Amino acid sequence: MSLLLLHIWVSYGQTQEIKLGLSSQFIDRNLRDAVKQIKYLESQIKPTDIPTTYNNGRQVNWGTSWWCSGFYPGTVLYLYEATQDNALLDIAKTKLTVLEKEKTNTGTHDLGFMLYCSFGNALRLTGDSAAYKSVLATGAKSLASRFKDRTGTIRSWDGGTNWDGQAWRYPVIIDNMMNLEFLLEATKITADPTFAEIAIAHANTTLKNHFRSDYSSYHVVDYDPANGEVFAKKTAQGAFDESSWARGQAWALYGYTMMYRKTRDDRYLTLAKNIANFYLSHPNLPKNLIPYWDFDQDKLTPASTYYSQRNLRDASTAAVVASALLELTSYTNAKDRKYYMAKAEHMLRSLSKEPYKAKYRENGGFILKHSVGSIPHKTEVDVPLTYADYYYVEALVRYKRLLAGLPCI
Repeated sequence: MSLLLLHIWVSYGQTQEIKLGLSSQFIDRNLRDAVKQIKYLESQIKPTDIPTTYNNGRQVNWGTSWWCSGFYPGTVLYLYEATQDNALLDIAKTKLTVLEKEKTNTGTHDLGFMLYCSFGNALRLTGDSAAYKSVLATGAKSLASRFKDRTGTIRSWDGGTNWDGQAWRYPVIIDNMMNLEFLLEATKITADPTFAEIAIAHANTTLKNHFRSDYSSYHVVDYDPANGEVFAKKTAQGAFDESSWARGQAWALYGYTMMYRKTRDDRYLTLAKNIANFYLSHPNLPKNLIPYWDFDQDKLTPASTYYSQRNLRDASTAAVVASALLELTSYTNAKDRKYYMAKAEHMLRSLSKEPYKAKYRENGGFILKHSVGSIPHKTEVDVPLTYADYYYVEALVRYKRLLAGLPCI
């Protein structure tokens, strides 16, 4: 395979060469396969369905209020961007009609996933301000309602307990970093600076409290809402409180890379690089770069409830990290850029073949196999997941832009 020399405009204003190791044929083939698969999936569901996963031979649809509801229309929109197939745009518009009611949902912190991955992409690709700007503005206001000045964060869950049986006081999960781009864009849409101010405050508080000395992230930081002090640092979806839940590291990497793009705050770039280096140099990262669901799964003992599932991989994490690394290459020096690009390409190669890429009409129509939702909650274990498909397709589209000589974002 020949290497393509690409000139990219990096953040500090210099043109730099970068070698791309994946061919346009590779990227286009996988995008075409994804289109065929998604169209098959669409043929298996109702027009009003927004699929989440496929389990035990049946489609699973958790409804529009589930945090994953924006990923399927977002995936379809990315595939439309790559192919200009209007049938895909029609599918996406139908799903957006179903999803729109979530713009007034103030009971979740996941409106970035739900609305920005869907309506945000629709606005970007169609320019239809009349159809989509008001939805995004209303949704951003709903998300901002969950911000508390005292803690400097957006609250994640409104109920539930931790593993010790204690009720959460004011839990904030690392996943919440992924919802901040929505708020930053909302400031552009509405000219209201409050949305961006909330996003930056949340990112700064998370930077201060969520990370260990090795730059791994806790899943949950529980705050005292009365004074904003940290009450506890926990996990909910990882192996144990001090473990490094794999997808949590992916959310952190993606979130702070994005925050640097939006703000050019060097603290965010430094943290993103440190997270990437923790992740990529971890001795428990498999050679094919598809991680175990938790980097510390090898520390589980036979007495652990999760011991029998300790070796499960999570394709969704690899998809998120691959996409994030492609962006991170735009902001780093030549040595780091070469390293991050090579790792992202390795991940895409691994995801684009067995056992992770499904065959046509296999896997219920989902593109990727072998993802893990939450082993502790016994939900979506070793199944396809809609967000794995979303970030995999996003990474392919980003790479396609690089091959065309464009910025990946």
